[in-house]
Amino acid sequence: MSSSVIVFLVLSMLLSTGACANFTDVFKSSWAPDHIAVVGDQVTLTLDNTSGCGFESKIKYLFGKASAQIKLVEGDSAGTVIAFYMSSEGANHDELDFEFLGNVSGEPYLVQTNVYVNGTGDREQRHSLWFDPTADFHTYSFFWNHRTIIFSVDEIPIRVFTNKEKKGVPYPKNQGMGIYGSLWNADDWATQGGIVKTNWSHSPFVTTFRSFEIDACDLSGEDIAAAGAQCGKMAQFLWDKPAMKGVEKSKKHQFKMVQSKYLVYDYCKDTARFTQMPKECLY
Repeated sequence: MSSSVIVFLVLSMLLSTGACANFTDVFKSSWAPDHIAVVGDQVTLTLDNTSGCGFESKIKYLFGKASAQIKLVEGDSAGTVIAFYMSSEGANHDELDFEFLGNVSGEPYLVQTNVYVNGTGDREQRHSLWFDPTADFHTYSFFWNHRTIIFSVDEIPIRVFTNKEKKGVPYPKNQGMGIYGSLWNADDWATQGGIVKTNWSHSPFVTTFRSFEIDACDLSGEDIAAAGAQCGKMAQFLWDKPAMKGVEKSKKHQFKMVQSKYLVYDYCKDTARFTQMPKECLY
């Protein structure tokens, strides 16, 4: 990777600002609270050979932006997965995923993103990163409106999922989603397809989240249906204005750079996996 590329991406990382949410005001433990430690706006998740753990937001959101700064597991993290995601409930749920796939010491982390609509996923992309995500905190964010979903790292877009309903492609727009984080053992698939297993002699595995930022339409209150109808009105909020229909013009070059240099897997190009390519890949 050239020095000019590194400088270009690092300068972009420094432009992220915003107000942060206090963890306990917005989130609660979803499982194994004894493996979660909260100090101020920081939450530490621990995985050992007895359990992983996770947290979830107290309310759900329909459209907007959510982000968190995360420092990933250091050293040998093979077999482990750190997840930061949004999801509704039930078999026909919608879901937006960041999954950080651990690896053996010295090997790079891979960031897997996925989009579920009405319970169907299988839309994975995997990226390597242009920095060491275990050395410091970095910001991972979802932007979601009627027109597009953008996954970003340090405010640099790495993936765009565009609304193609007019082409018959389903798009998540009707189900409010909670915001979740978790650390768990997935050594049946996470590292080199499950070949490399979790080395429990290196546990506990620890990751830290902080600086949560949520600028989204919340589905709180007694009348959830009315709140959902209000959230669903196009152009009602900043994130749904006509100008917010895709990647900002100033960031299109960054997006193209990341796609060309750091995208290592794209389900839309996996002809061995799909005998018939998903419809969104055809347009």
